[in-house]
Amino acid sequence: MRESYDVVVLGGGPGGLLAAIAAGRMGASVLLIERYGFLGGMSTAALVYPWMTFHDIEGHQVIQGIPQEIVDRLQARGASPGHMWDTIGVNSYLTPFDKEAFKDLALEMAQEAGVELLLHSVAAEVRLQGDRISAVETVSPYGRRTVHGKVFVDGTGDCGLVALAGGATVLGRPLDGKVQPMTMMFVVGGADLEPVRQYMMLHPEEFWPASRISQLDKLPLTGISGFYSAWKQYAPSYVPRDHALFFAGMRPGQVLINTTRVINKDPTNVEDVVAAEIEARVQVRDVFDFFRQHIPGFSQSFVAETGPQIGVRESRRLAGLYTLSTDDATTGRRFDDVVARNGYMIDIHDPTGKGLINLELQGGAYDIPYRSLVSKDLSNVLVAGRAISCSIEAFASLRTTPACMAIGQAAGTAAALSARHGVSPGGLDSKDVQTALVAEKAFLR
Repeated sequence: MRESYDVVVLGGGPGGLLAAIAAGRMGASVLLIERYGFLGGMSTAALVYPWMTFHDIEGHQVIQGIPQEIVDRLQARGASPGHMWDTIGVNSYLTPFDKEAFKDLALEMAQEAGVELLLHSVAAEVRLQGDRISAVETVSPYGRRTVHGKVFVDGTGDCGLVALAGGATVLGRPLDGKVQPMTMMFVVGGADLEPVRQYMMLHPEEFWPASRISQLDKLPLTGISGFYSAWKQYAPSYVPRDHALFFAGMRPGQVLINTTRVINKDPTNVEDVVAAEIEARVQVRDVFDFFRQHIPGFSQSFVAETGPQIGVRESRRLAGLYTLSTDDATTGRRFDDVVARNGYMIDIHDPTGKGLINLELQGGAYDIPYRSLVSKDLSNVLVAGRAISCSIEAFASLRTTPACMAIGQAAGTAAALSARHGVSPGGLDSKDVQTALVAEKAFLR
C-alpha cells in the first residue's frame, strides 16, 4: 500500500463505493477506506432493502450508468430479478437484491477498477494545508496509518470527513435540528406471503391507498404497507409507527421488515447512537412478536438476521457551492451542470412522532447539480451519496440508494479529473465531468 493517492475515498457505502469505482476506471490511483470488513454501506450493514428507485413515478428510468451495471451483473448471477413493479405504489419500480452477492460484487468491481482497500479503518485526524486536506490519519484495531491524497471524497453518509476537517455542514430540520428516525431492519424466514396477498385483496382499505391491489392477481407481491387496524390494536404502543411495512425477499419464505423506528436521537452523538441500537433491538423483538401473532402467514416464521448496525436515514449534510432546494426537486428543475438525476418522491419520516410527509415530484424527476457535491470551504473535497448540499426536503428524496450511487459515480469521476488536471473540484469544468459520465452510460438528460 502506497502513502499517497490521486483520490482517497472515505466510506464504502453506495456513494463511496461508486466514487471509488468511477475514479479507478478514470485511471486515478484510488484508496477506499471502510470501517467494516465488507463494502455496501446501509445496503449490507443495515439491511436496507430493496433499492428504490432507478425510475420516476411514471416508470421512466432516470438512473443508469454504473448503478445499472451493478443491477445487470447481480441479475446475471441470479442475485436480483432486476427492476420490479412496486406493489405498494410509492414508486413505479423497486429493485430486490441479494446482499451477500452484492458484498461479493462490490469487492470484485472495486478490484477490477484498481481500487486499493483499507478495511476495518476510519479517519481519526486530518492534516490541513490552508483550505485543503493533505492527508488523513486512519485508525484500526491494527494500528494507525497516514494516507496522503490530491482529492478526497467524503462517502461516509454523514459528512464525517468534512466535519473532521472543520468544513461547514448542516444537521437536521431548520425548526429544531431534529433528524428522521433510525430503523433496525430485520430478515424473517419461514413466512408465507400468499395469505397476505389474499388478505389484501379482501381488505384493500387496510393498506396504503396507492397499493396495486387490483393487480395482485398478475403482479408479484414486492412490498406491503398497511395492516392499519391490526397495528393499532395489537402493535407495541411505544413504537412510533402507525402501520407495518415489509418487503418480499429474494428467497422463498424470506421477508424484510422495515417497521421499527427510533426517534429523538442524534446520529452524530455516540451516546445517542448506542441508545438507539439498544432500543431498536428491543423493538425488533416486539415487532416480530406482533407479526408472528397478528399478520397472516407469519405464525411459523423466525428472525433470521439483523444488521451489524442500525439504519440511519439522515445525518449531516454538506454546505456546498449550491444548495439543492425543495422547489428544485418538486418542480423538476434542470441545471447546466447536471451530474445525476433522481425520481424518488420526498419521503419524510417524522423526527418526533409517527407520521410521514410524502410529496410527489411534479416534474417527474430533477437534476442534481455538480455544485452541490463541492465543499464551499475545503478546496479538494467532494461529497458522494446522500450528504450533498441540499434542503431537508430534497434530502428526503435523494437519500435513497440508487440516487446515492449516481451521485457517487459523479463525485468519483470529478475527483479523478480534478487530480489529473491539477485543479480543485470547484475549478473543474462541469462539462468535462458530464462527458466522462455519459461515456460510462450515466443518464443526464
